[in-house]
Amino acid sequence: MRMNGSIGKAASIFAVVAGAAAVCAMPASAQQQQAPQGWFKACTKQQDVDICNVQNIVVAANGQLVTGVSLIELKGKVNRKVFQVTVPTGRLVPPGIGLQVNGGKAQKLDYVICFPDRCVAEVPLTDALVTSFKKGADLTLTSVNFQNQQNPVKVSLKGFSDAFDGPALQQSDIEDRQKKLQDYVAKNSEDLTKKLKDEQDKAKNAN
Repeated sequence: MRMNGSIGKAASIFAVVAGAAAVCAMPASAQQQQAPQGWFKACTKQQDVDICNVQNIVVAANGQLVTGVSLIELKGKVNRKVFQVTVPTGRLVPPGIGLQVNGGKAQKLDYVICFPDRCVAEVPLTDALVTSFKKGADLTLTSVNFQNQQNPVKVSLKGFSDAFDGPALQQSDIEDRQKKLQDYVAKNSEDLTKKLKDEQDKAKNAN
């Protein structure tokens, strides 16, 4: 899949601003348990462009990204607003990603680029879309995997308005969020290891 200059610029910006976790294909079982996340705003500056990204990153308990949602605004030498959704690879491209607010009518987001580890879909970020998010309770984002199965992911809109209208997080706050996520993943890994060991011991004792 090729990309033009503006799409490529937006995609690279997304990778810089929203790259809080790695994206890779996961089994459904990994997606059922998700790490606690939420909406937050991160802002940065690249050359002559100010970039703000209001985002929510849905991460599995093992630390792998399930779905990334970004509302990106560029101001300065480049002025652009986009709404992007990132999903793991192994997606069927023609269906795109379906976006529903409160289970309403689905809007299609076309994929603009696929990297080796993720695919990105986008639509222009409009005031109407932002308003619907502020009034809504949740988003449902549905991609279709290579087995032609729909993979709906629900994202709560709780806290969206505060993140969108409020100040950006400081770097220390972002680092704190990442540390909490790392601690959560580490604990889940320890719990899983203990559970497997207990099951192995139980199986040995039964023989």
